[in-house]
Amino acid sequence: MSLRRVEPRYTAEEYLMMERSSEERHEYLDGQIYAVAGETLGHGVICTNLTGVISTQVLGRPCIVLSKDIRVRSGPLARSSDITKGLYSYPDLLVVCGQPEFHDQFKDVLLNPRVIIEVLSATTEAYDRGLKFLRYRAWLPSLTDYLVVSQHEPLIEHFTRQPDGLWVISATVVELDGSVGIESIGCVLALQEVYYRITFPPQRPGPASVEMDS
Repeated sequence: MSLRRVEPRYTAEEYLMMERSSEERHEYLDGQIYAVAGETLGHGVICTNLTGVISTQVLGRPCIVLSKDIRVRSGPLARSSDITKGLYSYPDLLVVCGQPEFHDQFKDVLLNPRVIIEVLSATTEAYDRGLKFLRYRAWLPSLTDYLVVSQHEPLIEHFTRQPDGLWVISATVVELDGSVGIESIGCVLALQEVYYRITFPPQRPGPASVEMDS
């Protein structure tokens, strides 16, 4: 998905009021509202695959998988008319375990995800890896796992929160026959399943080596 700025300087409550009556999705970042553009076919297939793989594995456990249409708040509770700090985003996929906690009575803004997964695109990769992940780390104490998934090559990176609160890269997998384990929810993501029906362009060969006669 790509993001396009629509209007600046709204409070979080103004954003939520407008968003709940909008037919399109928008994200909110520190007073600015961004339209969430439509996804590519590859992005949609990967998200669907991820949802199916994880949903099957958490069946019977106190965890639920949610995708795309529920917001997550990463910031302070701001009800004042002049406060514009915060991030309200639509993760591509998230997992919540135990009782879901919500921003208000509408129950459409989640506060306690355990796992968040973002499928990267060229226009949002820097944002997903940078500022968005920074806000997730700072404002979501329930979050234990953050994964980014490429849609252009077989690549999943898995970040985990340590007992001391520090985040580390626990796995970087680039082989289609590889897998990523998410211990906090007892799941394993096999890349062949995540990328089912995805065809990657052939890799360009590197410079040919030349053997010299002695």
